[in-house]
Amino acid sequence: MFRPSRFILRDYLNTNMPILPIDAGRYGTIEMKEIFDDQMKITYQLSIEAAVAQSQAEIKMIPKDAAANISKMAKSGKITVKRVKQLEAKSDHDTAALVEALSEICKASSKPWIHYGLTSNDLVDTSNSLQFRDALRIIEPKVAKLAIILSELSIKFKDIPAVGRTHGQHASIISFGLKFANWALEMSKHIERIEEFKKRGLICKTLGVVGTGSLMGSKALEVQKRVAKKLELYPADVTTQVVPRERYAEYVFLIALIGSTLEKIAVEIRNLQRTEIGEVAEPFKKGQMGSSAVPVKRNPVKSERITSLSKLLRSQISVAFENIPLWHERDLSNSANERFILPTSSILLDDMVETMTRILRDLYVNENKIQQNLELTHGQIFAEFVLDELIKKGVPRFEAYRDIQRVAFASSEEGTDFRDAVKNDSAIASHLTQEEIEQIFVAENHLGASSNIIGNVSSKVRKTCSKFF
Repeated sequence: MFRPSRFILRDYLNTNMPILPIDAGRYGTIEMKEIFDDQMKITYQLSIEAAVAQSQAEIKMIPKDAAANISKMAKSGKITVKRVKQLEAKSDHDTAALVEALSEICKASSKPWIHYGLTSNDLVDTSNSLQFRDALRIIEPKVAKLAIILSELSIKFKDIPAVGRTHGQHASIISFGLKFANWALEMSKHIERIEEFKKRGLICKTLGVVGTGSLMGSKALEVQKRVAKKLELYPADVTTQVVPRERYAEYVFLIALIGSTLEKIAVEIRNLQRTEIGEVAEPFKKGQMGSSAVPVKRNPVKSERITSLSKLLRSQISVAFENIPLWHERDLSNSANERFILPTSSILLDDMVETMTRILRDLYVNENKIQQNLELTHGQIFAEFVLDELIKKGVPRFEAYRDIQRVAFASSEEGTDFRDAVKNDSAIASHLTQEEIEQIFVAENHLGASSNIIGNVSSKVRKTCSKFF
């Protein structure tokens, strides 16, 4: 077997060729990936340095001239990833390298006040919050848009009776639109969850080495409050050297929860696209190939992709939870893995929302197949409503239940229509007129409160999501 030499491999890797699918552009939007780009991370951390210096100068903690110079240089765009990495190669400390790079271009009189009163994780954790902030600014309106699309589909199909399935079996009649209403409301609830998370997770922390604000003294909280306002974050109430990792676990959990709802939708689409069911199908563009071997295949690959990525998202949760119990005021056992789980979760969810939006925007719904599937059990899907009519006529529930079960099972074995079997069974027909029996077997009569439910959901979704449009 041919194996490239280690020198060839080294040269290949040194060209910064992508290794992971995210790097190769297979998953994730450019706008989301930019948030977690190395240069953008430096930009975030420099914006913190600028905000801290400005805030300290405002309360006369450091000279105004120094603060102005630090702020100007931090925002100059002159500090590059390349230079920070060169300095990091010597110090073996990425934050120290960034601070040194900033110091290189500041005036001599400003240098003593750079990073004053701060520790590395003031930059790291606060920049993580800035990434959360901007990632959610991308994700939230997309989730809202998806909720609106689902709500519109629920209204479009609210009067279409369909098979409702439990345990994979035909159970009763459902409004086809009710499926979409369920999903629409949950997506709008995710908007509420995101809004709630912001107050707990978008934390600005500038309290120094062990969270006391020791070098800034009694003015530390005022500095932090001003910095938080400048960065559109919330000031930390209390921390160790790091923001409590419960907040990060909540972020990853929230991302995975939204992903799980997307997977729930995807799984239903995959099931309804089965050849035997055929009620919906993903959009299939001209020239698309469903299989390299079978020309007629139209596989639900986009929904399967969402399902696959959702599994990966959920796996990030356990890592985030493992990061909560750090040693004393902090250790580094969380640091390396957070460089993976935070960007990975955000980028993948953004990709999943985009994918599901494309699926639903052009989802094919086969109303003829929906009707055919209602008739698949030859009327037995109406058994619940036969039982209800008999109860209303005064027949004891279990007596009626056993009669219907007897007739249904015999009808299945004989291959006859359940409606005809009900008409011909004296124990049942003696309580019901022929007209009453006919009305029982009209699917549109059994949508219950579906229209009102869907209308209520639509109103709630619009109320929650309209602010994004």
